[in-house]
Amino acid sequence: AEAAKRLDLRGIPIFTIDSAETKDIDDAISLQKLDDGYELGVHIADVSHYVRPGSALNEEAFERATSIYYADKVIPMLPTQLSNGICSLNEKELRLAFSCLMRLDKDGNLTDYRFVKSVICSRVKGVYSEINALLAGTADAEIKAKYAEVLNQLPAMKELYGHRARLRKERGCMD
Repeated sequence: AEAAKRLDLRGIPIFTIDSAETKDIDDAISLQKLDDGYELGVHIADVSHYVRPGSALNEEAFERATSIYYADKVIPMLPTQLSNGICSLNEKELRLAFSCLMRLDKDGNLTDYRFVKSVICSRVKGVYSEINALLAGTADAEIKAKYAEVLNQLPAMKELYGHRARLRKERGCMD
């Protein structure tokens, strides 16, 4: 019922990129190249739909403040059933999210944005090393097949990154 009240982005190829060991997947991206630039989406798991202000879960999360990462384990801010379950943007699962949809021109300048409550479905659990292999042209057939639904976004992402990196450098930002 909640999905019907939100912007339905399930038709957009959205995916996550994290380390291979990540279990609590809380953010995802999408990119569509347009005639006049790009539409970039950043999608964050909507934990607030499940953890209400004043609830015991909210109080405990507030006390923890963040998940704690050790070399061999994680102590999540939320119970594992939430952090790795319904509040994780798991591959092929319908999830509630907050999305920022940004328009950028051909040079990578931000021209417009909006924040929306959304419903998404991540196409693939991306892994940094696999994405890097795809961008470098060294990925094997198995990796290419895994990313088939989002593969055409990667060249545009690399292109947009180049524009954004140039703009940062022009502003004097550190690399």
